[in-house]
Amino acid sequence: MSDKFKIAFLDRSTIRADISVHQPGFPHIWAEYDKTENQAQALERLQDADIVITNKVPITASLITACPELKMVAVAATGVDHIDIKACHAHDITISNIRNYALRTVPEHVIGMILTLRRQVLQYRQEVIQGRWQQENNFCFFDQQIQDINGATLGIIGYGAIGQATARLAHALGMQVQYTSRSAKAVDFARPVDLDTLLHTSDVISCHCPLTPETHHLLDAVAFGKMKSSAIVINSARGNIVDEQALADALTRNKVAAAAIDVLPQEPPASNSPMMQLANQTNVILTPHIAWASQQAMQTLADQLIDNIEAFIAGKPKNIV
Repeated sequence: MSDKFKIAFLDRSTIRADISVHQPGFPHIWAEYDKTENQAQALERLQDADIVITNKVPITASLITACPELKMVAVAATGVDHIDIKACHAHDITISNIRNYALRTVPEHVIGMILTLRRQVLQYRQEVIQGRWQQENNFCFFDQQIQDINGATLGIIGYGAIGQATARLAHALGMQVQYTSRSAKAVDFARPVDLDTLLHTSDVISCHCPLTPETHHLLDAVAFGKMKSSAIVINSARGNIVDEQALADALTRNKVAAAAIDVLPQEPPASNSPMMQLANQTNVILTPHIAWASQQAMQTLADQLIDNIEAFIAGKPKNIV
């Protein structure tokens, strides 16, 4: 390694401008770009770079081959499905990602979505806006059926750190928690079940697994057919875990009751995408991939990102993928 390391941050705009991304304490050249549009632009910006920081810009095998100086990929996120891990390992490139920064923000988002949909908040709000309350002779009206979350069953797909944090919040609110995972975890208030059992018996199903070939379209038409017609589907993990068209069809045909979707296969989505077509429905909540993005979580992410880089340069790499 040279005495001065070149660091290229390919998509700084994926972290809020008011979040401090402090630069590393070792001698370096810092090149920062708000957005990198394509692989050709990435290649141009990574010439002679020792370290690349990326949140969502793909780091492909061809890009890696064309950048022989590259020694580290510092991912400004947890998910690494946009990184060619095999190619990195073949070229002795270290990959680090961000761990456990979203243990409050994502679970809080999920619980907020459950409360909003089980208590029919959007439906009642819309009726008030439309003047329905003023037409009522009583002090209230009962057009929508409200359900408590206390006593309801939450099924969590993927029981890593965020899945477990979500389970703890749900348990504190009186929900019955079950989960399916690659390995059983010892939790006194949550029980492991197989995927079929989870789909058949959960009132709310929340995705917290990584996107892998095995989890791609894990929730498809067959899966939705196994769910309760009163079930709520929540995805704050990765868009392609859920078959978007199949979910839209399930909602349209009342196979499931509601959905809160924070991630989609294409981001931003096309205006005519299946779920965007349902965005005005009061049983659908679409949010723009912001479950992770509380002020506190984003600052934790930014701090850990630079810590990972400094640890690598110090010869003590951490959070290695």
